Amino acid sequence: MAIERALLSVSDKTGLVNFARRLAEDFGVELLSTGGTAAALREAGLEVTDVSDYTGEPELFEGRLKTLHPKVHGGLLQRRDKDEHVAQAKKHEIPTIDLVVVNLYPFEETIEKEGVTLEEAIEKIDIGGPSMLRSAAKNYAAVTVVTDPNDYSRVLEEMGEVEELGGETTVRGQTSLRLREELALKVFRRTADYDAAIANYLGQTDEGTAGCFSLNLPLERELRYGDNPHQGARLYGNFSDFFSQLQGKDLSYTNILDIEAAADMILDFKRPTVGILKHTNPCGIGQHDEDLREAWGKAFETDRQAPFGGVIVCNRPIDEGLARVISEIFTDVIIAPGYEADARAILKKKKNLRLMEMNLEAYLDEKKSSLIRSCPGGLMVMDRDHEALGLDSLETKVVTKRPPTEKEMLAMKFGWRVVKHVKSNAIVFAASDRTLGIGAGQMSRVDSSRIAVWKAGEAGLSLEGSVIASDAMFPFADGLDAAIEAGATACIQPGGSIRDEEVIAAADAANMAMVFTGHRHFRH
Repeated sequence: MAIERALLSVSDKTGLVNFARRLAEDFGVELLSTGGTAAALREAGLEVTDVSDYTGEPELFEGRLKTLHPKVHGGLLQRRDKDEHVAQAKKHEIPTIDLVVVNLYPFEETIEKEGVTLEEAIEKIDIGGPSMLRSAAKNYAAVTVVTDPNDYSRVLEEMGEVEELGGETTVRGQTSLRLREELALKVFRRTADYDAAIANYLGQTDEGTAGCFSLNLPLERELRYGDNPHQGARLYGNFSDFFSQLQGKDLSYTNILDIEAAADMILDFKRPTVGILKHTNPCGIGQHDEDLREAWGKAFETDRQAPFGGVIVCNRPIDEGLARVISEIFTDVIIAPGYEADARAILKKKKNLRLMEMNLEAYLDEKKSSLIRSCPGGLMVMDRDHEALGLDSLETKVVTKRPPTEKEMLAMKFGWRVVKHVKSNAIVFAASDRTLGIGAGQMSRVDSSRIAVWKAGEAGLSLEGSVIASDAMFPFADGLDAAIEAGATACIQPGGSIRDEEVIAAADAANMAMVFTGHRHFRH
């Protein structure tokens, strides 16, 4: 059946007038509407019937009651293929409504406003909108339902077709079952998200924490496998809004974790930076203001073995020079905000290489969102550790007799940004523009310090005059002693140990400069 009658009632009026005009003028669709939507359509010169005139009942209670009427929901829910439904509709004078265009009161936007009151939030809880959407979506076999303005063009395109659509022979003014089913599914996801937002808001504790937590995410893709090939894995949500895969094998579960870790890390740096990661841990980071190849060289020299099969990330578009040097080793994933044409041509030769383009602006916002992890029986939600804390006024946080030099201060800031992304217990030896040794994930901090020293020695790098960064406090002086013995002359750490005085004394005895940031960046 062609669409003969449409009900339009929207808060977001993007593209509405043009859509309604096409419906009315190109396809002869009768338009029903409410309130501000009806006013906007009339102002555009379109003929519209108010729902209150259509049902014979006035809008009541300041617009709280408008569309909850048998003539509306009966028009949506009646089965066109059942004689009993058709007879009942005729008896009660309930015409069919073939198209519903509804987007909901902006509840989520309202509760994000500073100082919003409970009364203001409650008034933005839509009742009629979700009811119409659900009625129409339930009867998608006959009714087309649209809740996203981006879908207007899809509906109009199909209504204008007279060819085969999705295996169906359609007529002008009709949509395919395939599209109606797709749009119905989109509706149920939207109403689920909407109800979850309301439940989360109303369920807040006195401290402002959500008393309940709900998620409704669409399946984006099947992943190649999980941690291991025998483990299945799936990706839900909108990952592709932040990362586009330009080439290479399908992504696995561990690829996604590596990409997230790499993106989180690289966005902590402002200068042109190249990072190399393995199993979500940085194994080398370098910077250079003019030549990304130089930045790569500093990163690669930190550890010449670990980068093979690892992840490379850059906070600038990758140019031809960088592409040539990184193409010389086996790499699993490369991530950057863009690729110059010559660089793309070089990397394209490695067909299995996963090349990812990062949407910097979108991911910077995403870094501020919550981190969600599963646990037995449920999940945990945590604020992201989205910035390196304690670097403001660092010169006022000196705890040793000797303050750091300007060069040491720059190296401290660099090392602190790196160590934040290393699995705990974490130790990083650094200069002002490069890592020199990284010790990650050990059960004791002194072991992490010794490993970092060993890795630097294996790479042939001197630690004389370097800075050591520790993600958490030194519980004993032994970890610091290992760094001093290796040649470190300055240290940045959170402080807060009951043995801080012992650790400070060890630094003073070696004429080491040390600052306490007052913030821990522990990473499990």
